[in-house]
Amino acid sequence: MSWPAAARIARRELRGGLRGFRIFLACLALGVAAIAGVGTVRSAIEGGLAAEGAVLLGGDAEAELTYRYATDAERAFFERIATEVSEVVDFRSMAVVERGGKTERALTQVKAVDAAYPLLGAVELAPDMPLDAALAGTEGRPGAVMEPVLADRLGLAPGDTFRLGTQAFVLSARLHREPDAAGDGFALGPRTLVRTEALAGSGLLEPGTLFSTKYRLDLPPGADLDAARAEAQARFGEAGLSWRDARNGAPGIAQFVDRLGAFLVLVGLSGLAVGGIGVSAAVRAYLGEKTGVIATLRTLGADRATVFRTYFLQIGALAAIGVAIGLALGALVPLAFAPLIEARLPVPARFALYAGPLAEAALYGVLTALIFTLWPLARTEEVRAATLFRDALEGARALPAARYVAATAALVAALVGLAVWFSGNAALTLWTAGGIAGALALLAVAAEGLRWLARRTVRAARGRAALRWALDAIGARRGAVAPVMLSLGLGLSVLAAIGQIDGNLRAAISRDLPEVAPSYFFVDIQKDQMPGFRARLDDDPAVARVESAPMLRGIITKIDGRPAAEVAGDHWVLQGDRGVTYSAAPLEDAEITAGAWWPADYDGPPLVSFAAEEAAEIGLAVGDTLTVNILGREITAEVANLRVVDFSTAGIGFIMAMNPAALEAAPHSYIATVYAEEAAEAAILRDLASAYPNITAIRVRDAIDRVSELLAGIAGATAWGASATLVVGFLVLIGAAAAGEGARTYEAAVLKTLGAARGRILISFALRAGLIGAGAAAVALAAGIGGGWAVTHFVMETDFAVIWPSAIAIVAGGVAATLAATLAFAWRPLAARPARVLRARE
Repeated sequence: MSWPAAARIARRELRGGLRGFRIFLACLALGVAAIAGVGTVRSAIEGGLAAEGAVLLGGDAEAELTYRYATDAERAFFERIATEVSEVVDFRSMAVVERGGKTERALTQVKAVDAAYPLLGAVELAPDMPLDAALAGTEGRPGAVMEPVLADRLGLAPGDTFRLGTQAFVLSARLHREPDAAGDGFALGPRTLVRTEALAGSGLLEPGTLFSTKYRLDLPPGADLDAARAEAQARFGEAGLSWRDARNGAPGIAQFVDRLGAFLVLVGLSGLAVGGIGVSAAVRAYLGEKTGVIATLRTLGADRATVFRTYFLQIGALAAIGVAIGLALGALVPLAFAPLIEARLPVPARFALYAGPLAEAALYGVLTALIFTLWPLARTEEVRAATLFRDALEGARALPAARYVAATAALVAALVGLAVWFSGNAALTLWTAGGIAGALALLAVAAEGLRWLARRTVRAARGRAALRWALDAIGARRGAVAPVMLSLGLGLSVLAAIGQIDGNLRAAISRDLPEVAPSYFFVDIQKDQMPGFRARLDDDPAVARVESAPMLRGIITKIDGRPAAEVAGDHWVLQGDRGVTYSAAPLEDAEITAGAWWPADYDGPPLVSFAAEEAAEIGLAVGDTLTVNILGREITAEVANLRVVDFSTAGIGFIMAMNPAALEAAPHSYIATVYAEEAAEAAILRDLASAYPNITAIRVRDAIDRVSELLAGIAGATAWGASATLVVGFLVLIGAAAAGEGARTYEAAVLKTLGAARGRILISFALRAGLIGAGAAAVALAAGIGGGWAVTHFVMETDFAVIWPSAIAIVAGGVAATLAATLAFAWRPLAARPARVLRARE
């Protein structure tokens, strides 16, 4: 027979409806919907970033300089290629309020702007007023606007006065929106906007202080962005100028969204894998019911290929329906909730029907359906014409023919390959795929182990009828152990791993770091202020330790005379500027791993000490040369030694340190870390800030809180992704419980005939479900702890400890989910009349 004949038979078979395939469709649809939904939201954000790139950046292009203003030549270049130029100065400072004899301070990220700001978009203020009017000020004092959270923290209302450095400002309005906020990146403090000229006497922008200048350019229509970038890099790249344009207006956010989206898609693939188990179980149960039909077809002359094609087309049609439902949900749900999602996003998003993520989700869904249905379909070839008993497929061999095994392996390779391609992160994808495969293998082995243990312990349950019946059912060959263990176990494994990772991250930040971290970072301390600064702290008994170092910032431009990017690629050390210090003696606690420190009186060609781990990653060795642009000046230094830098202590850690003669003549300031008793921190800040208004204090606990907020958002997103996997797993549980309802009905009928009470039978069902759920949860917990340890240890490089509340919740959830699914389908078997059930089985 041919494909058309198989198609006719399949169409007639499908006239019976979708009974038994609801779980099949739900599992496939939810898995596809999760991936399509995540992809749609990611594409909407990417579309918004692309469409609003110029607004987010603040212009068609931006040139950024580190701790200096543009030279006359650079400014002339900007004005030649642009129709308008806006200068923005960005730095951290302390906002100070004096009220009733008390002084309050808070860290703020200051944006000093000129009259041209903003080139694009609009600043939204409350009360509503033009930005020029707000920054003009009143009664001889310049104006300022600040974010509501900072104003509330300091108790400021429009008309009140505060200080930045030594300059007094009047708060004119609250800042509710700045059009280029997303392009400015992560900030430790809320925003304050002022005019640049108003800071002239503040003492905050002295030579060597830590600030950056950004020149936003409004280019003529049709300007060649690539040509402008090339010319800027050729003329000023070695002077430390960084260039970006509207095509990548918020690179940090775009990269974050891309990586988080890729991770959530991989979590969605875990959900599809769980759903695949339900798909496989549904197909197996359906074909088991069709054994008589298959045998009849073989009697009428249908060959093996025709039978396979018939049911392949049936399952294929149902899979197509499931994928279509998933795509519709994944596309329409984000559109329906677009206003709510946009309101919670810090960046613009353009929701629409995006073909890319839908095609990706469809491919994943089709491949998953093929992988998990191919083996059950292959069993149809083993049904012979003489086989007219219902459980023929159950007696089939464990593995199908070799061609189906090879086809399945090829499909799995294709699925993993597509995931690598779409995610753009081969390592993460392969680790995820390996983790899913490992967890499934572990759960399969555990299922067999649980059956074996049940058979071995059933004798010990003498006198406990309900327990004995439960153990007999678990140990049975056709029990529901395997599907329950695989589906629930994999979903719980993903959730357990995320719970352990999140818990250890929070512990590392909120528990471990404060034990070793300083109370404050002080920056922008001028050289002539250092003696008095140290004297105040050295005389304070509440201060345990003070560390200080000269501070400059530099951009690595060349390695051994070659462009740094050619040698080290996109390593994080090359992304932007890095801290540089100088010292005649080895830095405190420096562990030199290669080379030697220079003599204390060395005044020869520049030498540099580099962080050993980062040097190994970029291929840097002792004797190599490093060119660093500092304040527009290129300094080429030979690598004299490599040393261990421990950033986990939250103390002072420099990637690069040079000999004093190389840097001490350049304008610079100092940074310091102060370790003090928590009760004395406020007094220390008041004393130092009053004596030196220009310095900026960063409270480490506040910085930790900001990072914790960010991590909480990430953890929330990943937890929702894992929850979707768990929902699919619960659906598979329901499918397994529904599929086993007939067997439990027969079992209950036999037991009631032998005199068993309904209550005891129900207890037996509950014990069975609880034991299987506990087994699945225990294995999932082991897999989750293992996965959490691997990520924490190898990726995040922090200590790992089991988060027991999360672990206990996983075990309890597994037992509860299995009990709920089993007991939901226990009432009809208990209510069935034994005589009717037993007559039907004769």
